Amino acid sequence: MSLLRALIGTARLVRHAPRLAAGCPPDDDVLLDIPDARLAPALVAAALGDPEPAAKLLATTRDAAEWEDRDRQVTRLAAFAYHRDGWLERWLASAPDDPDALLVAAQLAVRRAWDSPARAERLHEVGPLVEAAAGADPRDPVPWRIALDHARGVRAGHTAFEALWEQALRRAPHHYGSHVAALKYLSAQWYGSHHECFDFAEQAAEDALPGSLAQALPVRAAFAQLAARPGPEHGVPGERIDAAADRALALSAEYPVADLWPAEIRNLLVHVLVERGRWHEALAEFGRIGPHATAFPWRLVADDPLRGFLDARATAVREVARRTPLRGGTGDGDGFGTGPGTALRAGPDTGRDTGSGADPADPDGRPGRGGPGGHYA
Repeated sequence: MSLLRALIGTARLVRHAPRLAAGCPPDDDVLLDIPDARLAPALVAAALGDPEPAAKLLATTRDAAEWEDRDRQVTRLAAFAYHRDGWLERWLASAPDDPDALLVAAQLAVRRAWDSPARAERLHEVGPLVEAAAGADPRDPVPWRIALDHARGVRAGHTAFEALWEQALRRAPHHYGSHVAALKYLSAQWYGSHHECFDFAEQAAEDALPGSLAQALPVRAAFAQLAARPGPEHGVPGERIDAAADRALALSAEYPVADLWPAEIRNLLVHVLVERGRWHEALAEFGRIGPHATAFPWRLVADDPLRGFLDARATAVREVARRTPLRGGTGDGDGFGTGPGTALRAGPDTGRDTGSGADPADPDGRPGRGGPGGHYA
């Protein structure tokens, strides 16, 4: 019977894999962390040493209270300055009290402190810079998100963290970045547990605005648990992880295919779907992602994030092809008497081990490794 399964599986793979793969962009067309149309010119100018486009961009987000865009752009600009900061130094020299320059500088300083062997000492040293960024514009929630990341790194107690959390919520009660920062603090890798992390994520998703990325917070909690591989006595049931993925699938369906805005959420979601063995949904989500791979979460599970994305996509193609009958059918079962839908849900141990440790330099990961990156739950 095992030989029969192997032969039929190979026949299905040969027949269906090329067609399924054609539904996704070619490997060479997939790019990592593509900047949006507003950020790209600022990054190009920064590479030439000119901070003015970045200054104008962040001033626009501040004036229009575009806090979600502002948070993303500050994070990306600080990531660029992590290796090439001459343009930022020039900006600070010409406008030392500019709230936008201070914000990028605070984000960069916290990231570098996380990357230092003397992390706690360095984080304490940059505290005044974080405070200066928070005081530069009383409306802005983004420096308070940075303050929450900073507090996690200096091992702030619950009372101190809650005080910062309150300040962030007063400015923007639905700010996604602040919720991600709180989710990290509550994770089992830091000062909470998988159950606390899920409870917070699910409640925040319930309270989120329609279409808000905060509705995907439970799938971040799911990723954190899958990466940690806890014993059954410490983790939440697989059904709760699948419910988190279902919620994120519904959110993804609200956005256009290949939209940059939900790209990171979709990359995170598809990784969870692969880990759960939900191959058909994973392949469909790869189609929605289009060419927009993101460093998070793939840098946490692969040495080369882009290669990790492409390998996961190829695996989804193979698994769906192997489950698709040679003639017609949906491929929801494997055709060997296991029943419909079997391929869509697997147990909590499905997939490869992803407990590789996250990147503390963001500062968006668990303790362990250095280097720049994106948000982590």
